[in-house]
Formats: sequence, C-alpha cells, structure tokens
Amino acid sequence: MEFSNNFYYQNGRFNLINNDTFQELKKFESRTFDMIFADPPYFLSDDGITCSGGKMVSVNKGKWDKSLSVKEKHNFNKKWIKECYRVLKDTGTIWISGTLHNIYSIGMALEEEGFKIINNITWQKTNPPPNLACKTFTHSTETILWAKKDLKKTKYTFNYDLMKELNHNKQMKDVWTTSLTKPSEKKQGKHPTQKPLEILDRIILASTKENDLILDPFCGSSTTGIAATKLNRNYIGIDNEKEYLELSIRRYEEIGG
Repeated sequence: MEFSNNFYYQNGRFNLINNDTFQELKKFESRTFDMIFADPPYFLSDDGITCSGGKMVSVNKGKWDKSLSVKEKHNFNKKWIKECYRVLKDTGTIWISGTLHNIYSIGMALEEEGFKIINNITWQKTNPPPNLACKTFTHSTETILWAKKDLKKTKYTFNYDLMKELNHNKQMKDVWTTSLTKPSEKKQGKHPTQKPLEILDRIILASTKENDLILDPFCGSSTTGIAATKLNRNYIGIDNEKEYLELSIRRYEEIGG
C-alpha cells in the first residue's frame, strides 16, 4: 500500500512518522486501517508531584501533556477522533486508553463522532505508585475504551474463541490485571506513559488478523508497534518527538527487526 506521508523510519512491517498527528492523519486515504490504538495525552502536567520508584518526582511529562481547560481538552479529543473515524475501515475498531482525567471526554467524543462503544476495559495495576497526598484512594486502574463505527449490518473482528482459550477456556472479562510496565521493556529507554506489552498483545490478538494494518496516532515508544510486529501485523506510528521515535527504533531492533 502506498502512502503520501513522509516516513521517519520504514522497515518491513514497522513504520514511523515524525510530525503532528493532525497533519499526518489528513494524508491517509479514508478507510485505510484495520485497527487503531491510541494513548492520547492525559493533560496531567500541572506542576504537581507523584511517586516513581519510591521517589517523589514531578508529574510533568512534557509540553504535549500540559493541562488544558475542559473545553480545550474536549475539542482536542473530538478533532483527532473524528479523523480516526475517517481513516478506520468500516469493519475496524479503535481502542483508547485513559484515566479519569480524560476518559470521560474520550467516551463522549467517540459517540459524538459516530462511534459505538463495545467495551469498557478496566486495567487493574497490581503495583500502582502510592498516593502521596493521602487525600484520595490510590489510583490503581486505567480505562481502555473499545469502539466501532455505529453502522448497521457491519461486522468487526473479535477473536472470541482465542480470548477464551487464553483465559483457561473461560469467557474473558472486562477487567484485565497486570503489573506496570516491566523494567525489561524499558531497557532501551523510558517513556512516561509506556503501556505493558501484555496489554497491547491482548488488544491486537482480540481485534485483528495477521497482516492487518494498525495505526497508533500518539505512538510514544511504540509498544503497539512492538506487539504488532511480534504478532505479524503491520504498523504505522505517529509522534512529534524524535526522542521517542529513536527509542521506538531501538526497541524494534532489540527484537530483531
């Protein structure tokens, strides 16, 4: 498949673009991708503190995560989700990860832009960082919304039998329990919102077939791409930070890419 985008890196199934995601999404033809996984900015960088590795650290992740007003945040989400609707195949699905800080806007934006939510996955972390302020319950979960286009008589991919097999021959539930991202997955460097490979493996196995084309519009360190490559899927990741794309390349080369 030919694309008009200028790729930062191309190697077989693994492809990276360094640019603003809104500019790049517009270059893809309609109904290009079989699946989209997105871990958009949570807009949490408000000069607060958190705990990492037992140490008190700043919550600031970068300019891309700076706090926005409610209206600004929702307009941002509607804008990129609308473009994802256009580039997603009618038989495709989209997965979006978030916390309480952005996931309710994400859910509303999905419905406003023509999607229907299939599942609300709760990712339960076995080893969340402690709550330093001691004014709330410890934040130990994230939400992953799974959605399809709200079209009648259109089937989407769900590998139900495989999910049941992976869950000891029982129906898989919508609560997934794993640890935070393992140190072994950060040997080439760290991204502040890097997801465990186990989560992306499951998402890709659940909703795609071999040789499908997967998009990650906020790819960071490309956990989506690493999982896709391992599982014989094709991947395009977009990020405006070269530092994270270089990290993505090192991770890809680490697995023999």
